[in-house]
Amino acid sequence: MYLYHLSLQKPTCVLQAVHGNFSSATAQEVVVGRGRTVELLRFDNAGKLTSVAAQDVFGLVRSLQAFRLTGGTLDYAVVGSDSGKIAILRFDSKRNVFEKVHEEAFGRSGCRRIVPGQYLAIDPKGRAVMIGAVEKQKLVYILNRDANAKLTISSPLEAHKGHTITYAMVALDVGFENPLFVSLEVDYEDPKLTRKLVTYELDLGLNHVVRKHQVLVDSTSSHLVPVPGGTDGPGGVLVCSHNVVTYKNAGYPDIEVRVPQRHGFYHPEHGLMIICSAMHKQKGLFFFLLQSELGDLYKVDLAYKDDIVEEVRIHYFDSVTPGNAMAVMRNGCLFVGSEFGEHFLYQFVRMDPAAHDYTLAEDGVTPLFVPTKLTNLIPVDKLDSAAPILDTQVITTPAADGVLQQIVGLAGRGGQSSLRLIRHGLAISEMAVSDLPARPNGIWTVKARSDDKYDKYIVVSFSNGTIVLSIGDTVDEVSDAESGFLSSTSTLLVALLGDDAIIQVHPNGIRYIRGVDQRIEWKTPGNRTIMHACANTRQVVIALSGGDLLYFELDDLGQLVEVGKKELGHEVACMDIASIVKGRQRARFLAVGDWNNTVRLFSLYPDELFDRLGLQGLKAAPKSICLLRSSLAGSVDGSRDFTGSQEQDELYLSVGLQDGVLLRTVVDPATGELTDTRRRFMGTNPVSLFKVHLGNSGVPGCGGTAMVVRSNSCWLCYNHQGNYAITPISYVPLESATNFTSEQCVSGIVGHYEASLRILTIDRLGEHFNQVSIPLRYTPRQMVVHPETGYAIVAEGDCKTISIEHDKEQIEKVASMVGARIEQEKESTMDMDEEEDDEEDVQTICHAFARQQLPTDDPSWASCVQIVDPRKEEVISTLELGKGEGCFSVCLCEFAAQPGYTFVVVGSAKNVVMQGFKAEESYLTVYQMNPADGTLMLVHRTEVAHIPMALAAYHGRLLVGMGTLLRVYDLGKKKLLLKCENRNIPHAVRRIKVLANRIYVLDMSTSIHFVHYARSENRLDIVADDFVPHWMTSGDVLDYDTVAGGDKFGNFFVVRLPENVAESLKNDTTGNKRTLEQGYLNGAPNKLQTIASFHVGEVLTGMQKTSLTPGGSEVVLYTTILGAIGAFLPFASREDVDFFQHLEMHMRSEFPPLCGRDHLAFRSSYVPVKDAIDGDLCEQFAILDSAKQNKIAEELDRTPAEVQKKLEGIRQLIQ
Repeated sequence: MYLYHLSLQKPTCVLQAVHGNFSSATAQEVVVGRGRTVELLRFDNAGKLTSVAAQDVFGLVRSLQAFRLTGGTLDYAVVGSDSGKIAILRFDSKRNVFEKVHEEAFGRSGCRRIVPGQYLAIDPKGRAVMIGAVEKQKLVYILNRDANAKLTISSPLEAHKGHTITYAMVALDVGFENPLFVSLEVDYEDPKLTRKLVTYELDLGLNHVVRKHQVLVDSTSSHLVPVPGGTDGPGGVLVCSHNVVTYKNAGYPDIEVRVPQRHGFYHPEHGLMIICSAMHKQKGLFFFLLQSELGDLYKVDLAYKDDIVEEVRIHYFDSVTPGNAMAVMRNGCLFVGSEFGEHFLYQFVRMDPAAHDYTLAEDGVTPLFVPTKLTNLIPVDKLDSAAPILDTQVITTPAADGVLQQIVGLAGRGGQSSLRLIRHGLAISEMAVSDLPARPNGIWTVKARSDDKYDKYIVVSFSNGTIVLSIGDTVDEVSDAESGFLSSTSTLLVALLGDDAIIQVHPNGIRYIRGVDQRIEWKTPGNRTIMHACANTRQVVIALSGGDLLYFELDDLGQLVEVGKKELGHEVACMDIASIVKGRQRARFLAVGDWNNTVRLFSLYPDELFDRLGLQGLKAAPKSICLLRSSLAGSVDGSRDFTGSQEQDELYLSVGLQDGVLLRTVVDPATGELTDTRRRFMGTNPVSLFKVHLGNSGVPGCGGTAMVVRSNSCWLCYNHQGNYAITPISYVPLESATNFTSEQCVSGIVGHYEASLRILTIDRLGEHFNQVSIPLRYTPRQMVVHPETGYAIVAEGDCKTISIEHDKEQIEKVASMVGARIEQEKESTMDMDEEEDDEEDVQTICHAFARQQLPTDDPSWASCVQIVDPRKEEVISTLELGKGEGCFSVCLCEFAAQPGYTFVVVGSAKNVVMQGFKAEESYLTVYQMNPADGTLMLVHRTEVAHIPMALAAYHGRLLVGMGTLLRVYDLGKKKLLLKCENRNIPHAVRRIKVLANRIYVLDMSTSIHFVHYARSENRLDIVADDFVPHWMTSGDVLDYDTVAGGDKFGNFFVVRLPENVAESLKNDTTGNKRTLEQGYLNGAPNKLQTIASFHVGEVLTGMQKTSLTPGGSEVVLYTTILGAIGAFLPFASREDVDFFQHLEMHMRSEFPPLCGRDHLAFRSSYVPVKDAIDGDLCEQFAILDSAKQNKIAEELDRTPAEVQKKLEGIRQLIQ
């Protein structure tokens, strides 16, 4: 079995973020590191962050910094990774990709503690970079230019110090003096383990690094913030320790300031840690924003005179989601990227924080404050992130277009916990829904003039009439006299001609409207009927009954004149005309679909009018046709150009067939020849195509003209980052669609579904999945979906957390303080119109208080079981467990003792201590669920010996994994009855899977065990295990003898029971042979064979054999802790295996990974990669330059277009 791996969604977390000008001198951009990918984000025209380019580095990004050479206008990105190399990247705006400028090796690959890469520090003037390891090693590289103004990098200069652990590293701003770097270090040979602030100086004249001086700092110091120096400020560094920020500068006295803390969160034995920071600097002004682990922002500024700091001022600023990285942009925005949770973009409202009434804590020095809603920041954009995904399950729910496949996932931790409904498709924001008098047959929007910014009319056609709606602050119906349209008949086409002329094509003729005075009516000859019509800005073609084509053009006087006629001799099924290229007077191509299963391409040039240029045979009659220009990476010559030139745009002919197939063919601009046809099955219904314009996002390679495809559901075909994408729309299947622009909706789509008019916008192009977040109370542990009601039953629990139900007095105390603070702010601002938000603000702060961390000696747990209805997208029932009780597992079980009843079994424990993972008491609690409201009714509770971590139903009984025990229970009247057990699980049962009579046990550290239950002897026997000790986190059964699994080191593998062993077990009906077999290699008598292995690079937390679309190919779908979603597809033919193996081999040599990691070594990090092909690497074929594409394609005996067709085809099998 060979597998094809493909990432469907890149990691969504943000581990590092730097801002700068990477593509142009005026662009405001952010480069983020997302584990194994780097991504460039840019502000679009709407002021939101949009992904410009994302590339897989086939490694792990450990650190990321930006720098600019002196006198330069563009920034470079320096990446420290697990490759053992330092990589300097620049962004190529023409090809829309990151390019490697320099790569210097300094150590072994992998995340090793003595190999640099964990820390990066860049001199503010861009003269040098220091890269450091967790222990011992530090290297300094000098950056410069050569005679051709290209970046050069020197040989490394060593600054090693043995027996030291580094906690943080930054570069000081010293102007143009010798660069200085400081780091927080501890010598682990020192018995006191005191931390030191060590300064390193790079002597540019002598070309060496010296350890200049060191000073002692607080033992809790963990974060450093450099202060602007030279001509911009006093220089020095801010050292952030628990509860304290200290300013240090060599030769000057230290200045210390206490960090304000929240009421109710202050514990003297628990310090408040600063986790990230950002600095904003402009001429004559700079300030810092520090963020605590609770998410509170503090504004820090310095009062200094003559480079001598006199005071450090710190004030509470606002409270946002805790982040890993922050960036203050020049346009007054703050970007906060988080490892776990959504990423936000905020706009600064004011820079001076509001005065807070601080009170002093019991120590007499720590100021306390009461946080409220945002006062200095307002959120303007949000980037969804599912990280960390803890568990997933694919479910099927009814939808308007039949059934909907969606992933139900558990995400987040603590106060940011949620249940995510992840759906394959683009996220939609519904702007308006309005009922119509009947079901329309077409909708169009039109502007009054070509240079207008917004549309003026929405034209809705019915079978016996037309309605015209004007677009303004509201959408209102207008009369014929005002609009000029003919409302007494149905409409076939509405289009804007020239600068200010509008045509309405109806079955009996064409109405030409120009202003309020000129309205010309053209009637069809001989009382014939117009069946179809198409137009661009200067040309109109109509098809009459009987098969005649009439061609009209706009003359120099702005009048519509008939130019030519073509008698086809048969009826026309559909037709379309191409758009006019800028600088030309007319389009050349007209596509006509016939009922005899053909599509003909005609010329509209005067000297070859209606000459047939191309012909395409079809397997079914065409339903609709669309001629669309698009600058795609999948062009015939493989070139990529993001300059926006229409001359290089490819013309594509898309044909929707009656049998549900979509065809896409390249049109040769010189000869009209139709080549490179690609097919995709869209559904069982006929395929309708609609052109839409998604507006100018300001991001090259994104947006522009697109196409809505309608079959059983709606899809959008569009251009994103130079790649052609076909993505479903998570909305009802619109029966017609066109673009819509207004002041309230700059770039939207208007369409109809049944008898309703709908206006919507697409949130973000390029995101193949959208998600709905349902907040949960505590960190989710496990989940099960009820098969009949569809309810998701979630077991949740947090350690050292206040229970919302059992500690109400403490929460109400905080609520009273928050309410008083809100009232005080309202009185000071005289704002009395926000009473409806007060209750929500109080609840938010109280819930944050309820999830605080208690002192380490308090083992208190807070847990609950919540019932979530995915259809209503809400929590319908919550059952809080006892105080100090933690919830760890849940399952559904139908016991043989009570057939027809499904019980909810919850595994919990009281006062669990994480060290050693022990508990005072452990329980199995059986509940019966009310299907109406989801409430749980207690049946009985059974005390067990160990913490139950895994539960599963098995033939009318309950399988329980607790520690090294695997037990079988049955339902009794007062408690669960133990039937049998197996004590030979090596370490601890992580999960249990069941298929037919076989039990599959996922052990925490020794991979997978096949277990057989002999009912006659009432015995559990381990019949086979794996010889590779995988630390299991997820897995699923592929067939009776095959299991796929994932471990905490990021490995995916498939194991199978050998054929002879499987046959032997099948023939051993008595079970006597199993009892006589001896163990092999201190384990089971039989060993599993590894048939596939692949290193993903992230902890795999969810895995299931499923299909993403109903009736689609079955894949092994997985999710990771960093929010990624991927799939493994089994190959169906040996020919495909050979092709993709050779393509992968050539890509490894022609396009090595961005950060220097060897691709084969990365995919074999734990065990050698076996029988798995990396589709992520193969898909980077599209971003190669044309020379390399042609070279690889020639080696494969293909053309670049054929290679991309194969890549597109296998992706369609998965999505």
